[in-house]
Amino acid sequence: MPSPSYIDPLNGKLYPLDVPRWCSDEGKPLLVTELAGISRDEIDRSTRSLWRYRAALPVEIKQPITMGEGCTPLVEKAWGDLRPQFKLEWFNPTASFKDRGTTVMLSLLRQLGVDAVLEDSSGNGGASVSAYGAAGGMRVKILAPATTSPMKVAQMHAFGAEVQLVEGPREESEAEAIRQSKQIFYSSHNWQPFFLQGTKSLAYEIWEDCGFTAPDNIIMPVGAGSSLLGCYIGFKELLAAGQITRLPRLFASQPQNCSPVDASFTAGVDTPVAREVHKTIAEGTAIKHPLRLKQMIAALRESGGGTVAIPEDGIVAALKRMAQTGLFVEPTSASAAAALDVLAQRGAIRPAERTVVIISGTGIKAASLITELLGAG
Repeated sequence: MPSPSYIDPLNGKLYPLDVPRWCSDEGKPLLVTELAGISRDEIDRSTRSLWRYRAALPVEIKQPITMGEGCTPLVEKAWGDLRPQFKLEWFNPTASFKDRGTTVMLSLLRQLGVDAVLEDSSGNGGASVSAYGAAGGMRVKILAPATTSPMKVAQMHAFGAEVQLVEGPREESEAEAIRQSKQIFYSSHNWQPFFLQGTKSLAYEIWEDCGFTAPDNIIMPVGAGSSLLGCYIGFKELLAAGQITRLPRLFASQPQNCSPVDASFTAGVDTPVAREVHKTIAEGTAIKHPLRLKQMIAALRESGGGTVAIPEDGIVAALKRMAQTGLFVEPTSASAAAALDVLAQRGAIRPAERTVVIISGTGIKAASLITELLGAG
């Protein structure tokens, strides 16, 4: 394969990886060119973190900013006739899957000489960048919607980040970040391609968890799509490396109140489709206009998966049901659990199949909201 590069998937234009950038010259989101993947023999078993898969990265990162992220539990639970396995991503250092992307993204940027970064986030991404920036000696500024959970804002402040709350919808935080990107490097988890190089460790880890095989199905909450695309990229690499014989079916769960991926997939297109948007308790997936919609639809189609849109009462019911199994999850993650029943009713997943559900974050970060939703005293 040719040397890895950034690539604009819309026109094929390439950019070198040794120059910090977060978008194309035309202001479009980039990816990293396809990689060959690794075999089980290339896993660094002496490393108890996602950096055990560092051989799968497109560049060598000599001194990663790491706090033991990855290697999260895969826990089986009864769910009606199903026996899904829940990938508990709250075991990451800042209690969400975002640490996978952040450790790789900030490690690369620091290696390239970037010492201050800007991020826009509704919560988990900002907390993650704040923590890893602190661990790596980098200055961090976070732009967050004014409606962001106070617990998540407190987490960012605790790590020493400068936090600016932005009035208006989630998209306004991103727009303001782009405006400020001339003053400080924009290390957006939605834009910077190395974030996906970190989240692809989900695929490698699930492969190892499952005895070096691919599960039949993976269900995950989807907003901007970093877990979906990370799984797609990682499993595509494993397929290219001859380590698996097929891709797992990838399923995107979204709140009905903000479900642009479901709207486009259901319509059979990879362009935006009009669908009314309302406030949702699944704030982590409240992305009205995802940047990588076209790539997400392609990943869902190629894997033979699909989408589910969950009403608010369905998210609350799944949240309560998860808690009754001993798993306290944030509402965003509960939408993925709720998708189990919908997909089973459709016949898209079956009891005899191995189904993994990615639980992206802990309910502790939304404890006051969950208390209100579940009516607890």
